[in-house]
Amino acid sequence: MKNVATWFRLPKRYGMLPYIFLLYLIFPILSIQDLSIELQTAGYALVIVFAVIYRQLYWCANGRTYNLLLLGMMLIIAAFAQLGGLYNLYLGFFTATFIGGICDKKTFKRFLALSGILMVTIIALHLNELSPADLISLFPIVMVLLLLPFGMRSVNRQIELRQQLAAANEQIGELMKKEERLRIARDLHDTLGHTLSLITLKSQLVERLAFKSPERAQHEAREIQETSRAALRQVRELVSEMRAIKVSEELIEAREMLRTAEIAMRVEGEQALEGVAELTQNVLSLCLKEAVTNIVKHSRAQNCTVTLRRSDSEVEMKIEDDGVGPGGKDVGKQEKTDGSGLENVGGGNGLQGMRERLALIEGTLHLTARQGRGTELSVTIPLVVRSHQGGGIA
Repeated sequence: MKNVATWFRLPKRYGMLPYIFLLYLIFPILSIQDLSIELQTAGYALVIVFAVIYRQLYWCANGRTYNLLLLGMMLIIAAFAQLGGLYNLYLGFFTATFIGGICDKKTFKRFLALSGILMVTIIALHLNELSPADLISLFPIVMVLLLLPFGMRSVNRQIELRQQLAAANEQIGELMKKEERLRIARDLHDTLGHTLSLITLKSQLVERLAFKSPERAQHEAREIQETSRAALRQVRELVSEMRAIKVSEELIEAREMLRTAEIAMRVEGEQALEGVAELTQNVLSLCLKEAVTNIVKHSRAQNCTVTLRRSDSEVEMKIEDDGVGPGGKDVGKQEKTDGSGLENVGGGNGLQGMRERLALIEGTLHLTARQGRGTELSVTIPLVVRSHQGGGIA
């Protein structure tokens, strides 16, 4: 008995309702009690076959087997209507449910039409036995059984759409995790790359000053400690949330880094950028950080100029150096470089990271490298993002 119960289990996603429907099979059994033993035996056998088909249809995918099982169930209902009476046609709600589960539109229409023809034919065969009251009572049963498949089809479609939505949300979640990992990688590169470069420069300076100027070497060593602590704070901020940096704050750090590398810095234009959104200032700050880091590492420049210009429609930042330009060679490191630091942001994650960030707020980046006369990096961001991008004030 336990094996039979295990075999007859139905999909859990439907709950207990399919099992409750089986209780309705008691009525066709009761309707054949006045028949001969032979017909009763045939009726019991049909009930068993009906229950087996019912179970199989729940586990069977749409296709030839599903259609044959459904056709068999319809014929059994017709047999019960003949043996036990026309009111056994109410068993058609079983087939109506499974007709609604047919995905193919043509097959759905064919089975719906077949169901209607079968019911009308059975009623027509017993038309002489029916009174007007009987016909009136049978009419709503037939109409409900013909309309029920449409309702079930709609329910199944909603279930399918919810499953697709759940799958899409899961995929979106994975993409968001991937994008978040990329964002953290960019932030680590943009933020810690700058800080570690500064520590490297200062440690090299301490090494040179250790014997020449011990007092200044101690001062620089203390600054290295402060910078390393700042790096630790930056890591904590990046883990919790992307840190919004104002351009005015980043200019102070850029000036310090350039001073350490003995590169003069000049700032022109509006440094505060009052009224410009934090997101825009943050992207500008990260672009400035990346550009200054590469100037210090690669350009061998003596001067760097940062120009900030704001209009009613956009904000622009230009970063220029007077380095060696493309094709230069860093003889101190025994390795080839592309020359000026700004064009070196094209390597690694630098320039690509800038472009990805700028693309989020419809910003643009333009790089001009001049042979032997340095490089200019221009970043332009609109102050108003077009509404179809889902943005507002940049």
